[in-house]
Amino acid sequence: MIPENLRTSFQSLAGNKLRTLLSMIGIVIGVASVVAITSYGSSAAENIKAQIAKAGLETITVALGRDAGAEARRLFKDTLAPSLAAVDGVLDAIPVNQRSVTIRAGKETATDTLVTATSGFKALFSLEAAEGRFISDEDAKERSPVVVLGAELATTLFPAGGAVGSYVRVLGENPQQLRVIGVLAEKNDTMGMSFDSSAFVPRSTYLSRIARPSRPDRFVIRADAARDPAATAKRIETFFFELTGSSSAVRVMSPSTIAETMSGVTQTLAAFLTGIAAISLVVGGIGIMNIMLVSVTERTREIGIRKAIGAQPGAILAQFLTEAVVLTGSGGLAGVALGALASYVATRVLSYPFVLSASACVLAWGVSAATGIFFGLYPAARAARLDPVAALSYE
Repeated sequence: MIPENLRTSFQSLAGNKLRTLLSMIGIVIGVASVVAITSYGSSAAENIKAQIAKAGLETITVALGRDAGAEARRLFKDTLAPSLAAVDGVLDAIPVNQRSVTIRAGKETATDTLVTATSGFKALFSLEAAEGRFISDEDAKERSPVVVLGAELATTLFPAGGAVGSYVRVLGENPQQLRVIGVLAEKNDTMGMSFDSSAFVPRSTYLSRIARPSRPDRFVIRADAARDPAATAKRIETFFFELTGSSSAVRVMSPSTIAETMSGVTQTLAAFLTGIAAISLVVGGIGIMNIMLVSVTERTREIGIRKAIGAQPGAILAQFLTEAVVLTGSGGLAGVALGALASYVATRVLSYPFVLSASACVLAWGVSAATGIFFGLYPAARAARLDPVAALSYE
C-alpha cells in the first residue's frame, strides 16, 4: 500500500505544480531558516574559539581581586610561583609586571608597555622571533640589560630596520640603556597584553635596574594542554581559597573559559532565533492543511468511487496523509539544501569556518515531516469519513 500511496501522491502533486510549489514555500523557508541559523551559530561559535585559541587556550592569568585582604596581598609574591606551578595541571607559573614607559632609539621615541618576561614566555605564548632571539635563562641569571621588541614597536623605533644589536634607552626615574637582542613576529593581543607594541626585558633586570614593585601585577600560568584548562583554573581558585580563606582573593581568567562563555551566548542566541524561525513551519503547516482540504474537496468523487469499490476508510486516510507528508518532506529537503547553501555563503563572506550540524538538518527535516502528519491528519480524516453515496453525487 505504501508504494501505491507514494505513487498516487506524486501524481497528484505533479498535476498541480504551481499550487504544490506555493504550498511548499512556507515549509521551505521555515526549514531553511532553522538550518541556516543553527549552522551559522555553530560556525560563529567555532570562529570565537579559533580566535581565542590563537592566544593559547592553555594560558591562565591570576591577579589580585578587588576584595583581596592583607593575607592575599602578603602571599602574592614572586616566591609563590613554585607553589602555583605545583598545582595539578599547571606546567609553569610566571610573575609579571608591566608599566608604560618612553623608549628612545636615536631620534625616534615611542611610549609603549615594558613587560617583565622569562624564557618561559616563549612557550607560554607561542612567541616567534622574526629577528634575533628571545630572552634566555642566562639573561635572567646575569640580569643582562637586554630587551626584545614587539613587531610594531621595532618598526617605530627603527623604521630603516637593523634593530637587533642596536641600543634603546628606557626613560624615567631610573633611565636604562638596553641592547636589543630580538624582534618578535607579529602576534595577536591576548589577556590584556599587546605583544606587537610592547618591549620585553628579563624580570631580574627589571627588578634590579628599572623598578622595584611590591608584588607582581599578575601570574601568567601555562596549563597542561592535554588537561581541561577550565578545570585547572578551578583548581587554582581552590589553591588560593585554601591559602587565604577567601573566594574573592584573586581573579582567575582563562581564554578557555572566555571561549566557552562566548560560545554559550552565541548558541543561546542561535537557539532563540531558531525558535522564531520555526514559527514559519507552523504557518507553512496551516497552508498545507488548507491545500489538503481543497484537495479533498476537488477529489470528492474520486473518494466516493474508491469507497464504492471497497476501499476502507484507513486506506483513504493513509492516501491523503501520505500526500501531506510527501509535500512537507519534499519541502523539508529543499529547505535543508537552501539553508545549508545560505549558511555556507554567509560563512565564506565572513571568513568563518563552515560548520553544518547533521543533527540540526535531520531534526529540521523531521519536524517538517511531522508538520505534514499533524496538519494533514484532519483533511485526511475528513476524506476517510466521506459517505460514498454523497461523494458520488458531489458536483
